[in-house]
Amino acid sequence: MKTKIFIDGSEGTTGLRIFERFEGRDDIELLKISSELRKDPEEIKKFINASDITFLCLPDAAAREAVAMVENDNVRIIDTSTAHRTEKGWAYGYPELSKAHREAIKNGKRVAVPGCHASGFITIVYPLVAGGILPSDYPVASFSLTGYSGGGKKMIAEYEGEERDVELDSPREYGLSQTHKHLKEMQKIAGLDRAPLFSPIVSDYYSGMVVSVPFYADMLKGTQTPETVHKFFEEYYAGEKFIKVMPLGKEADYRGFLGGNGCSGWDGMEIYVTGNEERILVSARFDNLGKGASGAAIQCLNIMLGCDEAKGLNL
Repeated sequence: MKTKIFIDGSEGTTGLRIFERFEGRDDIELLKISSELRKDPEEIKKFINASDITFLCLPDAAAREAVAMVENDNVRIIDTSTAHRTEKGWAYGYPELSKAHREAIKNGKRVAVPGCHASGFITIVYPLVAGGILPSDYPVASFSLTGYSGGGKKMIAEYEGEERDVELDSPREYGLSQTHKHLKEMQKIAGLDRAPLFSPIVSDYYSGMVVSVPFYADMLKGTQTPETVHKFFEEYYAGEKFIKVMPLGKEADYRGFLGGNGCSGWDGMEIYVTGNEERILVSARFDNLGKGASGAAIQCLNIMLGCDEAKGLNL
């Protein structure tokens, strides 16, 4: 029997990518709402309750409204918005973090997909805190470089417009008020005592991102070097299909640069450990539309269905 899937918000950037990833799958039946009724609450409610699993690709307020429409107890929700990532009763959709995370996704009825910036940050920080290397009160800072597709349809239109502002030719720092919407999950999921200092940067390319977190070696627990931290990540993510810890010194192949678009179109994530004996830099490179959004959502779906986690994805 095919699993009935409804995508609420199927015409947005994430929704469209999820829809595309179902091409060729014979285990899925997509419930398609007509374009003229896609914002009609009663029609949406009907489709949600007719589904086995509904993806929410909506703004936060609309996602909360959609969850309130669920009347069929068998309906399972995968929410790609920010609305429920730190809410009680919701599984955080990052299976590689621990066995408990993967089990919560497998058995849960409510799964919240991580944010794109948060995915890279938590991939780095969660294991270090959980492993006793990074103190929870460490003053963590991070910067993140992303393509413009992460800003959704409006930003995509701005960057791809014929008469766009010359400012868009340059990388632009944002989140200057230190109130970025991903900060709440970055702090809570990673297990930090306070929110990190976070500086995201958007640049003139379509997709892909690099999230980096620097550490002072003497402020970490134990005697830590790039070599020991690299070995720790290799062991922590051993056997994971979606996370690839790159060999020490791999950045030399790119002349010491990490391009933000280096993983565009790929659904996995690369981890680089660089730096020196005093200052260690850990970077996560991936596609903000892949492991940072729709790819992660499909991975969660596959876990919930009990099939290969990589089914329908590009690894």
